[in-house]
Amino acid sequence: MSAGGAPALSPEEGLARALALGLSEQEYELLCERHGRPPNLLELAMYSLMWSEHCGYKHSKLLLRTLPSAGPAVVVGPGENAGALDIGGGLVCSLKVESHNHPSAVEPFQGAATGVGGILRDIVALGTRPAAVLDSLRFGLPTSARSRYLLDGAVRGIAHYGNCVGVATVGGELYFEAPYERNCLVNVMAIGLARREELLSSAARGPGNTLLLFGARTGRDGIGGASVLASTTLADEEHAQRPTVQVGDPFAGNKLIDCALALRDAQLLIALQDLGAAGLTSACSEMAAKGGVGLDIDVARVPLREAGMEPFEIMVSESQERMVAVVAPERVGQALAICERYEVEAAAIGSVTDSGCLRIFDSELLLGTLPVRALVDECPLYELRPQPPARPAPAASLATGTEQRCGADPPAQLRSALLALLASPNIASRAPLFEQYDCLVGGRTIRRPAEADAALLALPDGGALALSIDGNGRRVAADPYRGTLEVLLECAANLACVGAEPIGATDNLNFGDPERGEVAWQLCESVRALGDGCRALGVPIVSGNVSLYNESAQGPIHPTPVVGMLGRLERPCAGARIGFAGAGAALALLGPFAPSLRSSELARLRGEEQEGLPELDLAAVVAAQRALRAALAQGRLQSAHDISDGGLAVALAECVLASGLGARIDLRRVLEHLARIGAAECKEGARGLSAAETALFGEGPGGFLVSGEEASLTELAAGAPLMIIGGVGGEALVIEGIGGPGEEGALALEISALRAAYASLAELFT
Repeated sequence: MSAGGAPALSPEEGLARALALGLSEQEYELLCERHGRPPNLLELAMYSLMWSEHCGYKHSKLLLRTLPSAGPAVVVGPGENAGALDIGGGLVCSLKVESHNHPSAVEPFQGAATGVGGILRDIVALGTRPAAVLDSLRFGLPTSARSRYLLDGAVRGIAHYGNCVGVATVGGELYFEAPYERNCLVNVMAIGLARREELLSSAARGPGNTLLLFGARTGRDGIGGASVLASTTLADEEHAQRPTVQVGDPFAGNKLIDCALALRDAQLLIALQDLGAAGLTSACSEMAAKGGVGLDIDVARVPLREAGMEPFEIMVSESQERMVAVVAPERVGQALAICERYEVEAAAIGSVTDSGCLRIFDSELLLGTLPVRALVDECPLYELRPQPPARPAPAASLATGTEQRCGADPPAQLRSALLALLASPNIASRAPLFEQYDCLVGGRTIRRPAEADAALLALPDGGALALSIDGNGRRVAADPYRGTLEVLLECAANLACVGAEPIGATDNLNFGDPERGEVAWQLCESVRALGDGCRALGVPIVSGNVSLYNESAQGPIHPTPVVGMLGRLERPCAGARIGFAGAGAALALLGPFAPSLRSSELARLRGEEQEGLPELDLAAVVAAQRALRAALAQGRLQSAHDISDGGLAVALAECVLASGLGARIDLRRVLEHLARIGAAECKEGARGLSAAETALFGEGPGGFLVSGEEASLTELAAGAPLMIIGGVGGEALVIEGIGGPGEEGALALEISALRAAYASLAELFT
């Protein structure tokens, strides 16, 4: 007997079970050494979870320690359930992004729904009330029946949970690429608000205090989710993994949120923790580790919804809508009364001790004793072995009829390319998706999705918060370092377009198997770029998540770092919108925009190989964002939109469609501007279809399309490169100067034609 009556495992059986639970032979030997003896079955199950990739971060923790996490606005940094930033007026804003990739690939509706529920409870565990959600989604090509099934289920799951719980979904992104066919990505970001003095910690304190479990009853759903599902490569037999997917209940979740915040308001909570991955095992061991204490837990006191559950099932179940708190014993009655008022079941299941161990009981019978330090802090950490690839992998192709690049009629050629890009699933209007989400509940939303590049939420003092979430796996796959810098700069650019200065960020690193050299190289380069970019922007990363082993028998996903960013502005800017404000305004190209067709959306549509990414001037891009924020704050701009996927022409079309107003630009002025700032692929004297395509459809960071009075725009030239390229008005998008010098070649697209192409994504939702 190894622990008060729990049967010991023979060395052979212990190793066999450890391997089945995802541990290696070396890890099992180390576990026995640090545990002080071979673990029994219950103890081994708990170690397998806490030493899994999902909970232990054993292939990424050393890298994550290199990221900047301190700053003047940081109130809570990495280590808690979420980070928190000071937003002025005595208020703090919590933020966190999490993934639910493998569960969503196995059961998309519940996988995505419980992803929303889990991130909301992370926000609540810090003592903040959830205020908004954003999502970042990746699926295989929309021609695939599987991809359409996953997309439909995930979107319905996000809408179901968010709408029912009453938290606005205010923004997000959606991409389709072949590498996500088997392993989709569902990342969800949430923010919450509270007064600074209302913040809570998850650190258990005070031997003799009571451990209170409240929320839904514990069942068998989600058992093994953190180790069997989330920390291994996705198996082809996905139906066999469905029991590891949790089941959410947003109505119970809503009551749980209100109950937890009522307990906070009554000042009854010494500590609060969400029950997410690994359930009671993770929640209780992390609470004990952070507080430097031990915990005694009695599984016989845990309310169950299924009869006959084994102790190990109770300890590892990931049943949703549960939280655990530390409460002083003399105040447990008050806490139970509040739970009853909110119709939330609660039970005292244990107590805080000074033992430094997690002890599991079944009534009086001791089932297991686990040193907290060994369980949480001594998970082995691995140095990655990066190995750069010999050559870039080919990009996925979407046949669209744009493959033929040469033609006798440049305007017709460019027209075809622009309409194909607008109809591309990676660019087309996301309205059919976000219209399923309630973006207004809570009454804080200032800009609806697609009205501005970042979400805007009103604050009580008249200021506003800006939120953005971004990623681009295709460009990161082409160059992990520069691609990740572009993701970070894109997120900051979206905030700049609404006049907000970034004050903090959260990240979600979605990669394949880190034990493979190429994936390890991608991860190392991406984290290095995050660190360099955040330091250049002055933005700390205060929370985040790592999701590894995102691959199947068909191979890994694109390396996909996702960044969520929070900005603050003193008052909402009138010009913080994509659509033009009125006819007669001048149009200008602002910033060190150096477009390139390499690894662009147009290149992807043509099936061209990924060729890497061009150099970028990080300091110049940051300076341009600063100039844009200042111009918006001073009221000099009527609209602002960053140039991203599809390049300048797509940005123009999006501004036209957002306002219903036409626009006219002179391509010769665009080329002149690009040559003047030294854009390598738009050199002085460049003309013809190739130069036009690069200028109109090339991609790269640092470019903004802004409108306003010409005199106001001209004054901006001192802050960043700027060129007046046209004006607002008419009923079409007109691009002049397509031919050579002195030629009058022009492209004209009526708004109706642009709108028809841009609405192509609606077919996926019919």
